[in-house]
Amino acid sequence: MGKLFLALLVFLALFYSVLSCPYCPTPVPPIVLPPPPPPPSTLVPCPPPPPRRGPTCPIDTLKLDACVNILGGLVNIVIGGEGQATDACCPVLEGVADLDAALCLCTCIKANLLNINILLPIAIEVLLDCGKHIPSDYQCPGY
Repeated sequence: MGKLFLALLVFLALFYSVLSCPYCPTPVPPIVLPPPPPPPSTLVPCPPPPPRRGPTCPIDTLKLDACVNILGGLVNIVIGGEGQATDACCPVLEGVADLDAALCLCTCIKANLLNINILLPIAIEVLLDCGKHIPSDYQCPGY
C-alpha cells in the first residue's frame, strides 16, 4: 500500500501542478464601441402644401359685370337709383347663397379695379333689395 500511496501522491502533485498556475491575470473586459451612426436619409422631404386659396365665387363673374358697372354708376346718382341695379343684379344672383352672392360682388368689384370702400355699401344695399341677408359688418375677404 505504500507504493500505491506514493504513486497516488505523485500523480496528484503532477495533476495539481499542471492545472494550477502561480499567477492568473484577471481578464480584461472587452471594449464596447458605440454603434455607428445611421447613414444619412436619402428620403426626399415632402413638398410644402400648396398655398391655401381663399373662397371663390360659385358663378361666372362675367355675368356680374353689368351689375357692377351699374353699381359703379350709382356712386354719382342720387338715392333711388338702385332699381336699375336690382334689375341687373338680382337675376344673376338668384339661387346663390347669401354670403356667396356678397363674395361674388366683392370679386367682381376687385376685378374691375373699382373702389371697394365706396361700392361695398351700395352692393350690400342691392343684395338686401334682392332678398339676400348679409351681416351688417360684412367685409370683402382680402381687403
